[in-house]
Amino acid sequence: PSSTTAMAIRVQKTACTWGRLCLLLTLLLQLPGSQAKCYFQAKAPCEYEGKKFSIGESWLSTNCLLCTCLHPIGVGCCETTQHPIDFPDWCEAHYDAQTCQISVVQKANPSLPCVKSVEHEWGSAGTPEPL
Repeated sequence: PSSTTAMAIRVQKTACTWGRLCLLLTLLLQLPGSQAKCYFQAKAPCEYEGKKFSIGESWLSTNCLLCTCLHPIGVGCCETTQHPIDFPDWCEAHYDAQTCQISVVQKANPSLPCVKSVEHEWGSAGTPEPL
């Protein structure tokens, strides 16, 4: 093949690779859990705790980020926890770094889950439910 044909094939392959990378990044940034935050680190190496990853491979970091290798353009990471946003003011969110889970518990007794009861009203943004 001529050098022009070879160059056209290389350009097409590069464009296809970049298209796939952009699609992967878009999907990564739209993971379930709409409250999750995502980050992109340009030129970051696809390596974690001494292990190297290939394009498209993912790993869970110790700070609960799900990261995906987007070599050669970098690494995309998204939080795996869903942050509660609508609970009564007599409750609070507790984060467990060991399980990457957030639970909503009672402020007065954090060993108890935050549940609707006769003593407490529960509605949107701490307002009572309509009758």
